[in-house]
Amino acid sequence: MKINIYQIAKNDKDEFEPIVNNFIKMASKYAKIEIHNLFNNNIGKQQTIGENEAKKSYSEVFEPKLANGFNIALDVLGKKLDSFAFSKLLEDKVTINFFIGGAYGFERSFLDKCDRIITLSDLTMAHKIANLVLLEQVFRALCISNNHPYHK
Repeated sequence: MKINIYQIAKNDKDEFEPIVNNFIKMASKYAKIEIHNLFNNNIGKQQTIGENEAKKSYSEVFEPKLANGFNIALDVLGKKLDSFAFSKLLEDKVTINFFIGGAYGFERSFLDKCDRIITLSDLTMAHKIANLVLLEQVFRALCISNNHPYHK
């Protein structure tokens, strides 16, 4: 299984990196996980203009990634799942693409193109925190599916 996490973020090293890398390493016996930080000058510019422009610029970088795999957007209005339902969502998939939106979230048209829309919480999180929570839940789901005791 391959899991891609696409997020509107700059490539910068911070205090979260060792924890993120640890979850990726622990999950590596079950799946290959790659994080793709997508940020360009257009996104930076559009975010200063307004919400609609920013969302459009996010869609422009996300939409080409929809071509291959099962696509899951993380959105505050998405469906709430417990860890067992989340693990079922990942089962029998070859490639899974997760999308973490930018500061303004997603265009409705982008969400409509995804296979599922889920939420990690009713709270809005910084993308670095959402990424970390998602990685922990992905690892937990992989453990559940493979009868590993981590989730207990």
